[in-house]
Amino acid sequence: MTDKLTVSVLGTGIMGAAMARNLARAGHTVRAWNRTRAKAEPLSADGAFVADTPAEAVQGADVVLTMLYDGPAALDVMRAAAPALRSGATWAQSTTAGIEAIADLAAFARDHDLVFYDAPVLGTRQPAEAGQLTVLAAGPVEGRQAVTPVFDAVGARTVWTGEDGGAGTATRLKLVANSWVLAVTNAASEVLALSKALDVDPQRFFEVIDGGPLDMGYLRAKTGLVLNDGLTPAQFAVTTAAKDARLIVAAGERYGVRLDVAAASAERFERAAAQGHGDEDMAAAYFASFEEEAAEEERKAAE
Repeated sequence: MTDKLTVSVLGTGIMGAAMARNLARAGHTVRAWNRTRAKAEPLSADGAFVADTPAEAVQGADVVLTMLYDGPAALDVMRAAAPALRSGATWAQSTTAGIEAIADLAAFARDHDLVFYDAPVLGTRQPAEAGQLTVLAAGPVEGRQAVTPVFDAVGARTVWTGEDGGAGTATRLKLVANSWVLAVTNAASEVLALSKALDVDPQRFFEVIDGGPLDMGYLRAKTGLVLNDGLTPAQFAVTTAAKDARLIVAAGERYGVRLDVAAASAERFERAAAQGHGDEDMAAAYFASFEEEAAEEERKAAE
């Protein structure tokens, strides 16, 4: 198979649009679709064909890459694409779908003679735009020549977790990684909220931990988005973070593990979304520390 492929990208939000652009820049033929077409239209300037329907997008595709909201959304879109799917095509499923959804997605792939790869990614807007994502992938060795050029175009490295995409080993690793990311994000937002409540300059906190084992770049990055009015455009949206947190809690419950921090994270993100911050970066969980009126005052102060 040639290294230049026809790749259908279904879902062109924050991550999917960046991945589509990098695929086009790598010389692949890109056919893109998004539920809200206006979000996909800018990809035309990058050489991508923007389709009206999922079925139109997957016509002639060697690889179908899905980057949608969740597992049920990915399944619905693939069902809509089904009449035009090519037998033997590869499906790289990059949606953070959760453990329970993977079995249904893999079953769809079997029923439609697709080679299925469980392939969620680690990274947010900036690494996605730079083609520096980490791809977590599971799927058969004999078909990897079809997806390796795709993963190479969107990511800096690929971590293989197994040979059966339907086993969900890549998704499991993604949930473990995201549990850490979301916990740190909420801890960062609470540091700022407590600093404000106690009239402590956050910079004094940063001075105290500077260069030590408690210091970390991610803490600085997320607090910086709040302090420097950088919550839009989102690197990773509040609503998506809430969804992922719920998937993590569900995974823990399924295997008999109580995840109190993840559950609290989900509630904080949902509260921030209810306050009107759903499309902002997940660092906007900061506002969930305040009652609604106080949160509105904080928002205005940050503008």
